[in-house]
Amino acid sequence: MSRIAGKFADLKKRSEKALVTFITAGDPDLAATEELIPLLAGSGADIIELGVPFSDPMADGPTIQLSSERALAAGTTLPKILATVKKVRSRSEVPLILMGYYNPILSYGLEAFAADAAAAGVDGVLLVDLPPEEAGEFKAAADRHGLDLIFLLTPTSDEARIRTVARRARGFVYYVSVTGVTGVRSSVEGSVATRVAAVKEKVPVPVAVGFGISTPEQAAAIAETADGVVVGSALVKLFETKQGAELRQELARFVSALKRGVTGAP
Repeated sequence: MSRIAGKFADLKKRSEKALVTFITAGDPDLAATEELIPLLAGSGADIIELGVPFSDPMADGPTIQLSSERALAAGTTLPKILATVKKVRSRSEVPLILMGYYNPILSYGLEAFAADAAAAGVDGVLLVDLPPEEAGEFKAAADRHGLDLIFLLTPTSDEARIRTVARRARGFVYYVSVTGVTGVRSSVEGSVATRVAAVKEKVPVPVAVGFGISTPEQAAAIAETADGVVVGSALVKLFETKQGAELRQELARFVSALKRGVTGAP
């Protein structure tokens, strides 16, 4: 059982839902990323997504685009991210997912990346521009090395796409709550609960919901139906104005509040 599957299983035993947090690897630099991963886990993050910065992030809104630009300017590369994960593994067992785009993985080499990522301690990979119908070669490499390849479903996914994801899913399915790019939104569509419930009936792994969730109240509402709640842009936005000890303090405070929302704690 992977760390991701194990985490969801442990939470289910406690009747809890997962808080999945996203930060961009290398923003403001990889030394900060190495420090922040244990902090996020200690503050309540059950699973952490590390964004792999990319020069053409078509699915990301302005907040994460700017974060990627800062990380790239700081010299962040995919090999350096793997080296950072390896360092973190000496002191944290939090499940880690690399989230990004297919081109850097393809350039690295599918088999080489899968082997190196697994050896570093990566647990899963989510590539927003790799649909399940075209993921066969990389999924085979990921499976060989014990990486969970996580697929997206959206409000526009048809029954054929849902069936394909159901056959190939490992770890969890990431359900996109809205159409469009990532970003903070003032509200989450009320129909999400109905759609998520329908997806959960058809896939054999947990379903986590992301895109646009930015407050503990929104997280609590999503957690009523979903198995996990993903928060990204609202956290990444803190990196625009905070740094050092102030950034760490704000991240810890916000993640703790989100976790209380997800668990229904006062």
